[in-house]
Amino acid sequence: AAGDVVVQADLVGVAKLDIKAGKLGALAVEGVFDFAKATGVGTAIAVGAMVYWNDTANQATTNATGNKQIGKCIKAAGDNDATVRVKLSQ
Repeated sequence: AAGDVVVQADLVGVAKLDIKAGKLGALAVEGVFDFAKATGVGTAIAVGAMVYWNDTANQATTNATGNKQIGKCIKAAGDNDATVRVKLSQ
């Protein structure tokens, strides 16, 4: 669906429009997007922090281990925020 995060090897993009399964589609690999993140104590993400995509949990995180780099946080996200604003940098 438009707005979904799509991971292809080390490339992480955001679908510009709905893409049917098995069909080619356009992904944004640069720009500023809000990504889902975990909530709760210890989940805040500071401005300037490198952010990674956890494809299993479908959430942005600051944990690089096993995750794909998506870019840097450009708007602080608190523990209770469900999204984090990231400038994509592939």
